[in-house]
Amino acid sequence: MHKHTNALINETSPYLLQHAHNPVNWYPWGQEALQKAKAENKLLIISIGYSSCHWCHVMEHESFEDSTVAALMNEHFISIKIDREERPDLDNLYMGAVQLMTGRGGWPLNCVALPDGRPVWGGTYFPKAEWMKSLSTIHDIYTAEPNRVHEYADELATGIKKSDNLSPVGGIPNFTEADLQDMVQNWKSRFDNRLGGPDKAPKFPLPNNYQFLLRYGFLSGDEAVTNHVKLTLEKMAFGGIYDQIGGGFSRYSVDGLWKVPHFEKMLYDNAQLISLYSEAHRAYPNALYKEVVYQTFDWLQREMKSPEGAFYSALDADSEGEEGKFYVWQEEELKRLIAENEWPLFAEYYNLNARGRWEHGNYILLRNQTDEVFSAARDISVAELKKHVAKWQKTLLKARSERIRPGLDDKALTSWNALLIKGLAEAYLAFGDEKFKAQALETANFIRQKMVKPNGQLWHTFKNVARIDAFLDDYATVIDAWLALYTLTGDENWLAEADAFTQIVLRDFDAGSSGLFYFSTENPELLSRNIELSDNVIPASNSIMANNLERLGIYLDKPAYRDRAQKMAMQVKESIYRYGEGFSNWSSLMLTWAYPSYEVAICGPKANQLFGEFNQRYYPNLLFAVSEKKSDLPLLQNRFSEKETLLFICQDQACKLPVDDAKAAWNQIEEFKN
Repeated sequence: MHKHTNALINETSPYLLQHAHNPVNWYPWGQEALQKAKAENKLLIISIGYSSCHWCHVMEHESFEDSTVAALMNEHFISIKIDREERPDLDNLYMGAVQLMTGRGGWPLNCVALPDGRPVWGGTYFPKAEWMKSLSTIHDIYTAEPNRVHEYADELATGIKKSDNLSPVGGIPNFTEADLQDMVQNWKSRFDNRLGGPDKAPKFPLPNNYQFLLRYGFLSGDEAVTNHVKLTLEKMAFGGIYDQIGGGFSRYSVDGLWKVPHFEKMLYDNAQLISLYSEAHRAYPNALYKEVVYQTFDWLQREMKSPEGAFYSALDADSEGEEGKFYVWQEEELKRLIAENEWPLFAEYYNLNARGRWEHGNYILLRNQTDEVFSAARDISVAELKKHVAKWQKTLLKARSERIRPGLDDKALTSWNALLIKGLAEAYLAFGDEKFKAQALETANFIRQKMVKPNGQLWHTFKNVARIDAFLDDYATVIDAWLALYTLTGDENWLAEADAFTQIVLRDFDAGSSGLFYFSTENPELLSRNIELSDNVIPASNSIMANNLERLGIYLDKPAYRDRAQKMAMQVKESIYRYGEGFSNWSSLMLTWAYPSYEVAICGPKANQLFGEFNQRYYPNLLFAVSEKKSDLPLLQNRFSEKETLLFICQDQACKLPVDDAKAAWNQIEEFKN
């Protein structure tokens, strides 16, 4: 029995359901709330967060569960709760407004708006007293001077719309090594070359940053960049940000040491980190990278997979009201679990010392050496050490499973699942393990079966039912994943479906002469249609789409796609010099134009075998077309023979003579370079 129940009770979002029994009379975003605000001439409170957001929980407990606060909100406002993961379009809009007003943003995001949705005031987390005082002040101003509030709303709306209007960039698209070298040289000044990552705290993994730097270091021969990437990948895998017992990364480290995580685990981070560590292993084989990929995959299978073959969105940072309680350890508990004769080795391996000590007598398990280095300094073989580690992990995982678990956000998002499909495809290319390929295909079939409407458009979110029209990031990441699945399988249906989704993007998201795409389709409820340009923890939907258009343009011989990709990239070319970290996925696309790139066509009865042999070596600027049967794909047309398997190395449709072994093909690439 609950004392209060509001309109969120009928929602599927775990975050909204968390607030369904608040005394605040919350509404979901929709016409009911908007019409009620207009009819009663009340301001809107628009509060945005997500289920694994620690400070969202804090503000809920302090304010939204408080009857005094609720009485104030219910009397003078119409209150709307939004899950930012369900409605990223609304989050983009009101986050942009708060950033214009305050110069910063974050979650929980709290905005006061006119009944028509135009924002007039906002901020992030507010303590109870400050929240009540602010709301009372805004209500009083709106009651006494409504014209003043409307004038400010007009000014702010103009600013929001202006920030979303981008003009075409003149000049002929041109992207050179020098452009990227200048950008990276500036970026290097912000490297932490002692602990990895950026030279600041908190530290976020930002996988697309290190994916670009990995590729750039390889192509340019810049050893300083390559060493920084290797250092970062090692330090993240050794730190508390990585779950040493169960696998998987937390969202970020609150310090500069990668030690103390903000303990929530997000699907999008781990999907992209599987991609990153897999690609790094292909470039620079490393047992640690492989261990991270396999452990993270096991965690996803164990704790995040839905019965439908999709993956859930997030695990909360908190359990039993305490951040990190599920993941940290007391020394006494560990001594009960670990055999006495193994304790010294265990304590040294996981830093049960000042390095690993956190707060309230708790330890965060950390490493500071590879197994090879650790064992070499002690009288133990690597194989024997690994047996101990596997035993310890199994023991502690079992003990931890008996604790009260963090909250699970069990909705499945199309875009985040597509990121994981891409990551699993990379893992298969790196390790050749069929389980990665099988899971990638299973999750892709979930999207095909559950998330595609009869008219070919996508849904955005799934929990028991699919709902909410897809956004640009859903389409962009699915197209990217489908291109990866084509590389894995040679099944041209993936290409056909990727092109069909591209046609929808071109039709429904086109942002006119800028060459870019809006984040959402036309929606009269939205003040402005945001254009997502900067790469963040997840790359910008426009940068993913530009990469897609470049590759699809080659596969399908559609020059207009490739021209569009270059036009899009021109929008950020000048910006990357100032802040390369914010445009790293765009920069990965520019690498394909600034450094030699090749198409690799393999066809014949043993095409997959030859692809596997060729793929033993790493080079980032390659695009593969592989088929064991006759194909009309432009890269494969008129090249199939039932009698032999041939490999063609091409550059902008100019090809070397076909060869039948991988070594000869790599020699041809070297000839092309010279």
